[in-house]
Amino acid sequence: MLQSWHIRSRSRHCALSGEPFTEGETIVTALFPDPESSGYLRKDFSLASWDAREEDAAVPFSSWRTTYIPPEQEEKVDPMKKEDPETLLRRLVDEDEEHTENVRYILAVMLERQKLLRETDAQPVPGGILRVYEHRKTGEAYLVRDPNIPLSEVEKVQEEVIMLLETGGRLPEAEAEAEVEPAEGEPEGK
Repeated sequence: MLQSWHIRSRSRHCALSGEPFTEGETIVTALFPDPESSGYLRKDFSLASWDAREEDAAVPFSSWRTTYIPPEQEEKVDPMKKEDPETLLRRLVDEDEEHTENVRYILAVMLERQKLLRETDAQPVPGGILRVYEHRKTGEAYLVRDPNIPLSEVEKVQEEVIMLLETGGRLPEAEAEAEVEPAEGEPEGK
């Protein structure tokens, strides 16, 4: 199974020099394989630091230039409020459940069309293409596998996205199945 990862938002300082970034400065964002997990580490560099890296420095999985915008303070989320596509994508990527792969991809494309995300890279990996998206305001990076949804299944996935948005991000059947537990001494599945 190919996973999706949620990578932290942009840093306020250069990973190499430690100097703070200034608003509007062009910086380089790079994703490196994390040797301690199956995920990736994000590092942000000033252009000068990026260009001055040693020749034998680690090779990033993906890198791109972006404009530094200081991270915004997140407003408190009302737990009774329905999830919007951005919040739903963030949660589904964090949960990383295989059955939500198609929904994550559709949400990422939807947010890209709304100009909230921008695709910064696409890397072929075993089992498909891993697309790298950056949130235009917060700088958060998302790695989402392109599941290559057949045209015949697109409508079904769109309906699932609509239902998730209307039900606060939870599938009604999944909640019902989770609540039904076998009686004591009764084997599961009956």
